[in-house]
Amino acid sequence: MKFTVADLLDHLSTTDTVALAKLEKSLGLTTKACKQQLRIGLDALARLGLVEEEGEGLRSLDSSDRIAARLRCSSKGFCFALREDGGEDIYIRDHQLNHAWNGDRVLVKITREGGRRRSPEGGVQCILERHTPSLLAQVERQDGQLVAVPLDDRLLTTVALPESDATHLEPSEEAVVEVTIDRFPVAQFGPTGHVVRSLPVHGGETADTDLLQAKHRLHERPASPRATLKQPVAKGRADLTALPTLIFDIWETAEAPVLPALSLEEREGGWRLWVHSPAVAERIGMGNSLDTWLREQGEAICLGRRWLPLLPAALTKACGLRAGESQSALSVCLDLDAAGSLEHFRFTLSQITPDARVDQAAMAALAERKPKARTVPAALKPLKAHLPLVEQLVQLSGLLRQQRLAAGSIDLDLPMPAIDSLGDLRIPSPDAAHQGWLVERPTGDPVAILREAVLVAQRALGRHLLALELPALYAVNPAPEASEINDVAKAALALEIPMELSADGNASAAELAAAFAATDRGRPLQQQLREALCPVQLTATAGSNAVAGEPTAVAPWCCPGLHYADLWNQHLLVSLLVDGKDRPSVRHKIGADLASDTCHGTTDWPLLTPGQLAPYQQALEHGLAQRLNGRSRFLQEFKADALALAQARHTEPLVGRTLPGVISGVQSYGFFVEVPPSQVEGLVHVSSLKDDWYEYRSRQNRLVGRKFRRTYMVGDRVDVEIQKVDALRHQIDLVVLQPENFDQAGEDDGSGDDAPDSSESPALSAAEG
Repeated sequence: MKFTVADLLDHLSTTDTVALAKLEKSLGLTTKACKQQLRIGLDALARLGLVEEEGEGLRSLDSSDRIAARLRCSSKGFCFALREDGGEDIYIRDHQLNHAWNGDRVLVKITREGGRRRSPEGGVQCILERHTPSLLAQVERQDGQLVAVPLDDRLLTTVALPESDATHLEPSEEAVVEVTIDRFPVAQFGPTGHVVRSLPVHGGETADTDLLQAKHRLHERPASPRATLKQPVAKGRADLTALPTLIFDIWETAEAPVLPALSLEEREGGWRLWVHSPAVAERIGMGNSLDTWLREQGEAICLGRRWLPLLPAALTKACGLRAGESQSALSVCLDLDAAGSLEHFRFTLSQITPDARVDQAAMAALAERKPKARTVPAALKPLKAHLPLVEQLVQLSGLLRQQRLAAGSIDLDLPMPAIDSLGDLRIPSPDAAHQGWLVERPTGDPVAILREAVLVAQRALGRHLLALELPALYAVNPAPEASEINDVAKAALALEIPMELSADGNASAAELAAAFAATDRGRPLQQQLREALCPVQLTATAGSNAVAGEPTAVAPWCCPGLHYADLWNQHLLVSLLVDGKDRPSVRHKIGADLASDTCHGTTDWPLLTPGQLAPYQQALEHGLAQRLNGRSRFLQEFKADALALAQARHTEPLVGRTLPGVISGVQSYGFFVEVPPSQVEGLVHVSSLKDDWYEYRSRQNRLVGRKFRRTYMVGDRVDVEIQKVDALRHQIDLVVLQPENFDQAGEDDGSGDDAPDSSESPALSAAEG
């Protein structure tokens, strides 16, 4: 089917009717079969009370009692609907799933309100969008039927296969298969599918990348449509070609996305920082076929040693910034005081000529260079004329970071592990597009310099669009729940970590982060804090962004090669700069400077015509923010899978070896151990602890042996033996090294009534370090 229920509902309005022929055209339906499928879908939605026919047209009905959500299921069958509006998760019982699978986007109706210690319950009313049109599986024969058993044990089903796929009955350790779903479950009929291809399990790094792409359906990515790129407008373009400008190369791969360039000038009482973003939006027509394709892709995706770029190659070549070449850009001039606080800003279409590129090697050489050294290291020779500018940018980035942290932003020392196969995945993005914290980077690191500049530029646009009341995509990052932070604080207090609490006994997330950074048990505590922080979400309504240290509004726009949200806001900014009405009528001789914050509070007339605003308003009304948030979640899931697979592969040669590890979490059924150098995390089940009978003390968050009083708590160092690695399921079996003279008497005592059976417990989940 060429469309989903979500697509169909997005093209209908609750106020105006849409003709069936227009709906068919909007959905791109040309064949009789596709139009028949649309008719079936409309009839079903009418029975559910979501759509009604009115005369010759169709319109959607108010469904405020049905909540849009994404299903998250566990291997044990527990399913929750994660609400798109950020509300409390809804528990879905098995009989209320109505054939929905893990990851599906659904409409849920609450059947039982939540209580003080109980989540609300509900049932799936409609499946808006299927998350799993294909999957990785192993072929088995069960009760005489050939079936595909998904590798993802959160998919609580098997898929019936035709007998012709019996040729794929191979040992699970040799190969897996990619299965396309031909029919999802409906009524009493189960799902059916067919094998597309077989994939080797031990085929090396390239084969692993193929496995990841197949699992996340990235190899089916459609080609970009052919489109004629527009030329940036010349009128009103500021000539900044004489302004010293630097490009910061943070990634190693040649096909990495284009990023902004930076300039810096000293001014009386402070600094003038320029951020020059590639002028992508000017080369694409808003709403044309290429823009629609980019909207569907949403994100550039790093596969490790290569990228699946968001922008087509021709567009990247046209707008990419290269040293020594004049190029069009979209720039912002940020006036900062001596401490780095933002005072004023002004946006402009510009023409720039970058002078040089700055990479990791150059910044490392600069950090190692003695202050009064006469010689210049080889890595710095291309930058010799620009070293004062680089040093000033390092100084300013430190001031901006201090301002950000003082406003409540959080840096955590949780980098990706140093595994070569991860490639560019090891290097964080130079913005705060996804997670509610930032990876701590050393002073002078190119990522740190670019990141601080980008965050200020995006704060400026957020404030500007909010003040001008224009429809925009805002990046919102609310403060975490106080209860979640208090749980982390209690875990730290149980470990006797020194902390200063407020009068009511609470601590902020930023205070916890500072306290954890000063202790040798900081890493596992930072991991717990990371889980309590809220992710960044796109929304049409402005709000605070804790990770950027911004209380008012943040609008992403600097990295259009990374995120479509940045490109979309660039479209809006270009429209404002080119077509914005700077005065109420031609009779007024003096106009407002719509590019600057000086116009805030002075414009009481429409800045853009209804026709110019319509594409932006319609996109927001039709759920653009929700769709881009979905693509962001997809990207995070892919990164987690890529990391877990790399960690498991890195650990395979270590089977049988004993390695030192650090306890990263303690539960009633055992404790988790993080094992370097890959930082893979595994569960040591209490049933494997034969030296004593251990009981869990929740208030102290530790396991304590009844007889010998030995304890296991977060941050403790233990030696573990790696027994088995299952790379596809990201599972590693660990056994803790017992004391040399433990008492065998404890062996018969059991391991506690509250511990789940060891055969049912996950052995390990490789998680981001």
